[in-house]
Amino acid sequence: MRKFAIITDTGSDLPDSYYSAHDLEEVPLGYTMDGVTYGGEDGQKLETKAFYEKLRAGSMPKTFQATPEQVRKHFEAHAARGENVLAISFSSGLSGTCNSYRIAAREIAEQYPQAEIAVVDSLCASLGQGLLVDYVVKKADTGASLAETARYAESLIHSICHIFTVEDLFHLHRGGRVSAATAVVGSMLKIKPILHVDDEGHLIAIGKAMGRKKSVSALVERMKELETLGPEDPIWISHGDCPQDVEFVKTLLEREFGPREIFVGEIGPVIGTHSGAGTLALFFKGKHR
Repeated sequence: MRKFAIITDTGSDLPDSYYSAHDLEEVPLGYTMDGVTYGGEDGQKLETKAFYEKLRAGSMPKTFQATPEQVRKHFEAHAARGENVLAISFSSGLSGTCNSYRIAAREIAEQYPQAEIAVVDSLCASLGQGLLVDYVVKKADTGASLAETARYAESLIHSICHIFTVEDLFHLHRGGRVSAATAVVGSMLKIKPILHVDDEGHLIAIGKAMGRKKSVSALVERMKELETLGPEDPIWISHGDCPQDVEFVKTLLEREFGPREIFVGEIGPVIGTHSGAGTLALFFKGKHR
């Protein structure tokens, strides 16, 4: 039986069904697009597919992090009931949200000295963060203490591998990941970068391939070099509105790794703002990132 609450945020791209099935709490991040605020505490809702349609049509969204005040509300609700909390945040290498968690935790500790709040910087993004949360949930559900589970989470962080490719280099250029010249020339020549999330939680280019199918195949080849999958370890896939590529990569994964759990989710708008439509990512346990 779980002995504490687990909180994460929408940087994890976990679906609503996962939160309800596993009794998790969500801190909502958000974005603005075409003068409208979506997500966050009070923003409007927009279906992921509609978000990508707007993105492809030229809309330029901008994301915003959770504030300490917003996070504090989540922590305080549990502290007031005498419940302890494990909070797993979106990578500090990509967002200031983790710092908001830490500020809120310090404030709650002053007001509720008996409350225990452990903040873990996932150094992960999208379903990489989600996969870390999944391992942590399973550990917590064995009856492990808050301290034991937090140490377990910290021990796993650099084993959660993220490998992905993007369809459009211009979103990476907007985020400062590639130069304008690289974006222009790469798009003209159909060069697709291979990227990962490094040990500091930053997006880093690690290779390139000519054309979409070769870039998707390169993800699987890189995974073969890194994976340390046991029989019970899953593979998670996320995508930015490119379901046909998911089916292709699933075929490659099943050929290489045999039958096992393969979870597929969507890249939500907060991550998709920076990676763009057509992003395809693999997440799995490996010997290093």
